[in-house]
Amino acid sequence: MPAPFLVATLMIKTAALILSALMLVACGQSVPKTGIVLGMQLEPPGLDPTIGAAAAIDGVVYGNIFEGLTRIIDDGSVQPALAASWTISPDGLVYVFTLQEGVRFHDGSRFDADDVIFSLTRATQPGSANAQKALFAPIKAVEVLDPLHVKVTLHHPAGDFLYNMGLGDAVIVDPQSAANNIVHPIGTGPFTFVEWRKGYAIDLVRNDDYWGNPAKSPSIRFMFIADPAAAYAALLAGDVDGFANYPAPENLPAFENDPRFDVVIGSTEGETILAINNAKAPFDNLLVRRAIAHAINRQDIIDGAMFGRGIPIGSHFSPGHSAYEDLTQFYPFDLDLARALLTEAGYPEGFSASLKLPPPSYARRGGEIIAAQLAKIGIRLTIENMEWAQWLDQVFTNKDYDLSIVSHSEPMDIGIYARPDYYFGYQSATFNAIIDALTVSNDPATRDALLRDAQRQITTDSVNGFLFQFAKMGVWDKRLKGMWRNAPIQGENLSGVYFEN
Repeated sequence: MPAPFLVATLMIKTAALILSALMLVACGQSVPKTGIVLGMQLEPPGLDPTIGAAAAIDGVVYGNIFEGLTRIIDDGSVQPALAASWTISPDGLVYVFTLQEGVRFHDGSRFDADDVIFSLTRATQPGSANAQKALFAPIKAVEVLDPLHVKVTLHHPAGDFLYNMGLGDAVIVDPQSAANNIVHPIGTGPFTFVEWRKGYAIDLVRNDDYWGNPAKSPSIRFMFIADPAAAYAALLAGDVDGFANYPAPENLPAFENDPRFDVVIGSTEGETILAINNAKAPFDNLLVRRAIAHAINRQDIIDGAMFGRGIPIGSHFSPGHSAYEDLTQFYPFDLDLARALLTEAGYPEGFSASLKLPPPSYARRGGEIIAAQLAKIGIRLTIENMEWAQWLDQVFTNKDYDLSIVSHSEPMDIGIYARPDYYFGYQSATFNAIIDALTVSNDPATRDALLRDAQRQITTDSVNGFLFQFAKMGVWDKRLKGMWRNAPIQGENLSGVYFEN
């Protein structure tokens, strides 16, 4: 067939398809959809959740590409995953996991007990790059009983051990492919990795050889849209089907009034804080930190940065937890008291400092508001806007900062305040003793009491400026079903998401 005829035929067919789509829209009918395109504001720095701290990593790979022994579902409960079941010794020290049969990694290699040994050992060894190494500290030994049974012995009872094994930091990886997971992830999950076009999108396709229930969607694309205005335009144009975490709360009323979309507001584990470098003068002075706490007006920050979407918090703890204690009035907004505390600390004229901000709009907008608030008591802030890689390097890793704003989305993470090398620079023998007691306790009432003690201690020490609990703001095509309302963890298993055409 002559080439011009082929081109003409293709043009006619393409025009017919476009005309059909326009006629469907004109008649009020939706064009059928299959594969899903989800927008994300932040692009992950890598795709291996066992060696990276960024929440965006789990946002792509958790439950989709990688799986752990257990999994955490949308209601926050722990369910079996690569471990079909387990037994626990009466003293709480020995766990025996029975693994799923017939599981293979995406490259075809077989999953068995050796992979569990490799993954847990890799996370606990001295040179581990795991960002949450403390999760694995209770592990004393890991043994293969046979290919489908693993014995894990702990140093002491750990009431949250099964929960921790369901986090992204504890997913099971294959020794043969682990080194390359940062750019080409190979797991056991319901989707396989296809391509990462840096600065644009990551593509996954359904794993037709998945050991469990197959994914309902044939494909998922995560499209990176950093600018909130561009996110709004992309949704309206249909370039993306939705955002699990929509970055522009100011646009929510428009979507709530648009029948094409569902707006679903849920909860997250994201404690949004004004991070303070407690190891650096003048912030090593408790009076200075308390002055900052009294100068912060949380509701103004929530209204200005989040358009009213957020819950004020007075400590690093989720209001949705049974052990939550409302400490928002521990440091009431009082500029006169804040100035008096600064004077007592030796800074009657205030001082200058830097405020290093990561890319999300809550941080950038919140930073402007906090700078204006602290200026009223003489603390003059120079704002430095950073990309995530720069923030992770300077602030999180090297502790080269004065103040910052970030939402800590890791679930049940108050224990980070006991880490001696954490970027807050906080040291407290009293707090550490509380966490030590919490770690070995399995009794729910005792654990809740200790968690309340922990909240009060870091608030008393005014470690950080505790701002608000981040809301999960989901916006998506009303035909998209199966998306999570709440975010009990940083990632979301998308295997149950599909279009209802």
